[in-house]
Amino acid sequence: MASVGGVRVDVLSDVIATMRTGEPRSSRVRWHGAWGQRFPSVPGTAGFQVVLRGRCWLFPEDGPPLALAEGDVVLLTRGRGHGMGGDPAAPPAGPACDPLADRPRYTSASAGDDGSPPSAVTLCGAYELDATRAHPLLGELPDVVHLPAAPGRHPDLRAAVGLLGAELEHPRPGADAVVPALLDMLLAYILRAWFAQRPAVATGWAAALRDPAVGAALDAMHRDPSLPWTVEALGKRVGLSRAAFSRRFTAMVGRPPLAYLTWWRMTTAARLLRESDVPLGAVARRAGYTSEFAFSATFKRHHGASPGRYRRGVT
Repeated sequence: MASVGGVRVDVLSDVIATMRTGEPRSSRVRWHGAWGQRFPSVPGTAGFQVVLRGRCWLFPEDGPPLALAEGDVVLLTRGRGHGMGGDPAAPPAGPACDPLADRPRYTSASAGDDGSPPSAVTLCGAYELDATRAHPLLGELPDVVHLPAAPGRHPDLRAAVGLLGAELEHPRPGADAVVPALLDMLLAYILRAWFAQRPAVATGWAAALRDPAVGAALDAMHRDPSLPWTVEALGKRVGLSRAAFSRRFTAMVGRPPLAYLTWWRMTTAARLLRESDVPLGAVARRAGYTSEFAFSATFKRHHGASPGRYRRGVT
């Protein structure tokens, strides 16, 4: 199984695929003169800020301003309000800019253009998240993930930032296909980079993704949740006894193996129901159930509605 910085990437891909909904938004902005901009709190989103040129400051809702240098990347994981500006002593005031407001999805703009070179160029945007499918891995992220630029660090993240900035500055044919893919790449690279730089710990998702046995078991469940997995089969797959595997998995992930498997099956089933017209029987089989009745009963316990009502948006 391939990994980056010791982190298994398929689980991260699944986390992104299940939590993301709607269309991501992004803007490349050239800031001139004395500038500042507020961004509102938008529950159910994750926002990002990237400094493409110059230096500036991020003003979180709580805590002191955070200095940002060229190449720095920030992910605001819980949609908290914040500000961006050029002067740490002058927090931005005035109306807030909502990245999900009714406007073009991908833009390039100037603010306060007075004919002078911009003092900073930033890339900002937001991802809409489905709170009903939030993966517990995301709960370990801080409100603000700051990835400072450094020579030789996170080259894939820097490449994605460069490509995205160029697409927004000079839109070309195919941008509607390219930009969403680059935005998903950016989110994946941010999460990879953050987990890769985490110090070694004994429990939690950073430990689980790095652990050869638990990581391999997670990969197996994510690759094919429809298989009739048992604790014994998973333990055998990763070279541990049933009891040893169960203790190790539960300590790191925070729930027993089959409890996590059921949660993951119901999460992927919910995504299929909302985002496809796959028949209910096929959804049940993909979730590892040969009986639609058993699948429906389990789904209703997890989501508070039958699969049919959930698909229709009735909860």
